[in-house]
Amino acid sequence: MKKIMFYCQYLSGMGHLVRSTEIVRSLVKDFKVYFINGGPVIEGFEMPPEVEIIRLPALWLENGQFTVGDSSLSVEEVKEFRKNLLISEFDRIQPDCLITEFFPFGRHKLLFELLPFVEHIKSTSPNTKIASSLRDVIGKESDVEEEEIICYLMNRFFDLLLFHSDSNFQTFTESFSRHQDIKSDIVHTGFVTQAPTFNDNDIDINKLWGASNSKKTKILVSVGGGRIGHELLETVVEASSIFDKGMPHVVKIFTGPFMPEEKVEKLKQAASNIDNIHIERYTSELLAYMKTADISISLSGYNTTMNLLSTGVRAIVVPIGHENQDKEQLVRTIKLEQMGLVDFIHPDNLKPFYLAEKILECLSKKAANTEDKPVFDMSGAENTNNFLKEYLDKIPPTPLNKGGFESNNIPLTQCKS
Repeated sequence: MKKIMFYCQYLSGMGHLVRSTEIVRSLVKDFKVYFINGGPVIEGFEMPPEVEIIRLPALWLENGQFTVGDSSLSVEEVKEFRKNLLISEFDRIQPDCLITEFFPFGRHKLLFELLPFVEHIKSTSPNTKIASSLRDVIGKESDVEEEEIICYLMNRFFDLLLFHSDSNFQTFTESFSRHQDIKSDIVHTGFVTQAPTFNDNDIDINKLWGASNSKKTKILVSVGGGRIGHELLETVVEASSIFDKGMPHVVKIFTGPFMPEEKVEKLKQAASNIDNIHIERYTSELLAYMKTADISISLSGYNTTMNLLSTGVRAIVVPIGHENQDKEQLVRTIKLEQMGLVDFIHPDNLKPFYLAEKILECLSKKAANTEDKPVFDMSGAENTNNFLKEYLDKIPPTPLNKGGFESNNIPLTQCKS
């Protein structure tokens, strides 16, 4: 059984972890998988039991700066420890393939560990294939220098790009302007979706929503990891009181595990006198909630979008980005709306009365005929596993491809993202 190391670092939300986990869930069928987790632990989030988890001391970003989970260590000490641990674990495992989630199209703030890591692999184990796992929309507008760095890193170290999109929705050429300069193999895997843990007939609506709410309009609200999106939750609480008498309803809000405690408490205080609003941090049954909801209100991150597509629930999305230049959710949302798959509210228009009107409008729409909806390949995780089985078995070791770039021309340490 061939071995795969999978490096995943989530610096703000948890979308990268969710997508990576679904890929790993398929990989364990045919590979021994070692999962490198560089983010904070999420209570209740489970990895497949067959996976060996390698936990790096956690790093994440707050206000653009690194924060560490272990207060006894400085950021610089954590950085040095992580770098050395990555290399020592690689030497111990000697995998046939390393997959890096999002890098080198992002995660440049982690070059302190990732650059020595891939350099070590190429110098000590040139037969180990290195692949980049990339979502459908990169999102951040790179400048000329950053694009040059991405091309250099891909061509110097990477054999393969796994692009997790259906080409009928978004192609790699649309996502990256320098696509013609990438020399690595590029594969469109299809969308990576979360596998349901239930049969539709087995879902207990009363258990999820409460027996007294089974006949009410069920509104699901979620914001992924919760580091962004608090303004959406606040607006939902205010909008609920506007149409409460005209439409009996229940609202289930999931704040996400990373929403600051003070914001969660503020939200609970705002909803303290509203019996039909229920607030929780996290659920592993989000797909079941979405499948049984009358409408979902959310951001439009990758994994939430995949859940919307796979369940077919009526949806209103608000594309809120992590930074001003982060257009990932907006790009995805515009395409989804053009295809008639979601309704959307621009963050600038997120007001209680407008949201209430949008909810009523969305609920009054006749459900779209499934025959009229675009059909996407939603088997990206399984396709990734099947492709890698063939790729690692049949592709012979190849000489290091420098892609025509010289390392001394690329100021890696100056990269901003």
